[in-house]
Order: sequence, then structure tokens, then C-alpha cells
Amino acid sequence: MTVRTAPPFRYDHVGSLLRPDSLLACRDQWTAGEITLEELRVHEDACIKEVVKLQEECGLKAVTDGEFRRESFHVDFIGKIKNVSSSWDLQKAIKLGEDHTAGINKQMPYIPYINGKIDRPDGGIEIANYRYTRSLTDLPVKLTIPSPTMTHFRGGRDAIDKEAYPEMEEFFADLAQLYREELADLADAGCTYIQFDDTNLAYLCDPKMRENARQLGEDPNELPSTYAHLINESIKDRPDNMAVCVHMCRGNAKSQWFASGGYEPVADSLFNLTEVDGFFLEYDDERSGGFEPLRFVPKGKKMIVLGLVTTKRGELESKDELKRRIDEAAQYIDLDQLALSPQCGFSSNAIGNLVTVDDERAKFSLIREVAEEVWG
Repeated sequence: MTVRTAPPFRYDHVGSLLRPDSLLACRDQWTAGEITLEELRVHEDACIKEVVKLQEECGLKAVTDGEFRRESFHVDFIGKIKNVSSSWDLQKAIKLGEDHTAGINKQMPYIPYINGKIDRPDGGIEIANYRYTRSLTDLPVKLTIPSPTMTHFRGGRDAIDKEAYPEMEEFFADLAQLYREELADLADAGCTYIQFDDTNLAYLCDPKMRENARQLGEDPNELPSTYAHLINESIKDRPDNMAVCVHMCRGNAKSQWFASGGYEPVADSLFNLTEVDGFFLEYDDERSGGFEPLRFVPKGKKMIVLGLVTTKRGELESKDELKRRIDEAAQYIDLDQLALSPQCGFSSNAIGNLVTVDDERAKFSLIREVAEEVWG
């Protein structure tokens, strides 16, 4: 097997980690106006320092800040874009996922509304956060940010001001430019590993979500190629040493989920048109379908990180079962193009999944051990 010295790594992780209770309490105090933003930041800094140490102790090849400065994996980032407002109800999002047969109610709990020409705030969005995390470790710091598609899919054309953007091509061009500028500043700060978190491409595997897109006036058969082009335009100026991956998820709030369906409807466009270095694919249960869509991955060009270890439950998967599933995937793609990770983060929203910090450590240890036994 090829020794991987650049991301994605043979054993990797998606990014978000369980917030300490003290951090959740501080965030509640800040929301209530009882402490200042500066006081919240001091506590965030201390907690991020500890969670970086945890990842180092687990032997991970890259670390994140655990998304400790965010309420949600995507809302905080998108909400900082100029002229974006939103309809957001976290409790509704959690409620929608409580039915594990899910999919009956496919409302979208968070919709960004574009009210004018979009732009980044002064100083960028994640630049200062990245610099702080990088100061804590010698390992590569992976920065996780919402995919540019997340600013479009849930509201569609009707959520984008027609005076500011009479043509959708203009909106997509400005959105891609915004991401290019953010990535350029991150590169200047030393960032070499970016992950786009994208639920939309996975949602397009679900018949009910596809129908939702049609109701918004979108063609679900065209969106994968549209989104591939948007992602490509967003990353086209990245430096050669910056790896970009896409993580696909069907919902993860409080150990719940929102969509089902295998990757077949999006696989050809996704794997062949999107010019990224790898894909983190959710594969922890039958909702994600089989490995057959991996036959579309170009040979030798892109990594597939199999999310075989669930973050929704604390029970550990067996090594034999994980190895069996890796073998199954290798029937459709070269084993050398595969890697292993959890299926998602442990805390996509601040509220976190129904697991413990000890569960996090055990899952990371399992992933590392299996990866070392499979790939050497």
C-alpha cells in the first residue's frame, strides 16, 4: 500500500467533537447576556487546547478545533456572510430526526436567505480560528466548513433576492469567489487541509428530498453537476499543498438522521466531476446503501474515506466486521484508494450525539488499529 503523508489519511476523522459541559454552560450564559463574547472566547480557547491534546493522544494524523466555537456545523459560517439572514430552529431540526423511520416529514429546518450581494466580513470567517488552533499543535489542522452548496439547496431560487441576483449564474459566481478568498487567506495562514461538509449531495440520494428539490423548482438530476461545478470554482485557486475533501452526511443531530438512500443517483457526477482529493462517505448502516457506486471513482485519483464507524452510538463495531466491509468496498475500488473514519462528527451541533468522550477515544482507537492492520 502507498504510504499516505498527505490528507486524507488512512485513519482520519470528520471534525466535530463533544463539547464540555462547561463550554455549553458558557455559551448559554453568553446567549443570555450574562457574559461577554470575549469571556466566552477565553473559555473556548481553553477547551480547544484540551481537545487538540485529546486528538494527539489518540494518534490522529490531523486535528480540528472540534467546532467548539460553533452552535452548528454550518449555520455559524453561513450566518457570517454579508446579506445572509436565516430561518433557523435547532429544536425543530432535532424533533424532525426523532422518528428513526425518518423521512416522513422532510421540512428543511435551516434556510439561508440572500438579501443582497454576498461578501465575506472583514478579516474573513475562519481565519483567526484556524490561526489559534494551529498555534497549539505541530500536526496538520483540518478546517471544516460548510460546502458552498449549503447556501443554496434548502431555499433554492426563491430564497435569493432577484434584484441582487437576477441570474443564478451571478449568485454562484459570487459564492465561489467568496470561498476562493477564504481559502486563499487560510492558505496564507498555513492551512493545508480543508473539508467541505455537504448534506445536500447525500440528501439528493433520498427520493423524498429529491421531490423537495423539485418543489423548489430545481432538477435533482442536474444539481449534482451544478454543485460539482460550484465546488470546483470555489477551490480552483487553492495552492498545490492544500487538500480539499467533501464529507457527505444524511443528518447527525443528537444521534438522529434525516435522509436515506444509496449514492447511485449522484455517484457518477460526484466522483468524476468534482475536483477534490477525497470524499468522506457515510456508511455506518443500511441507509447509505451498498458500495457499488464506488465503481464510478476514477482509478488512482481520489480517496474514499469509508465512514464505517458510527458516532450515533457508543457501542464499538467489531474489527472483523469492519475489515469485511472494507473488503466488500475493495471489490469496486482499489484498496489503496480507501481509508477509514467515523461516519460523521460526534457533535454536528453543540448539543452533541448520545455518546461520551470515552466513546470518542475508543472509536478513534478502533479506527486506528483497523487501518494499521489493513493498510500497514
